[in-house]
Amino acid sequence: MNVAVWDTYVKREDGNIMHFDILVPDNITNEQIIFNFGKDYLKTRSFKTGQLTSNECRLCHIEQTTKEMISSIENKGYFIIEMENCN
Repeated sequence: MNVAVWDTYVKREDGNIMHFDILVPDNITNEQIIFNFGKDYLKTRSFKTGQLTSNECRLCHIEQTTKEMISSIENKGYFIIEMENCN
């Protein structure tokens, strides 16, 4: 399976910038669906964040999945790779 990687930066309430990738099946192209996946992820954080729109989230590239990614996509529809300031 190929996934589309959406590079995402969201400002936290403490001023730090979160950087994470939202991975979705490459046939999902509706940005609102992808943004909603990102918003679902942000709800799991213990701190408040700013908005998530096309200014914060953009398609970066397509890549092959791992078993862990496939499992998450099958269960939630997406997979998150945490890069910076996500915890």
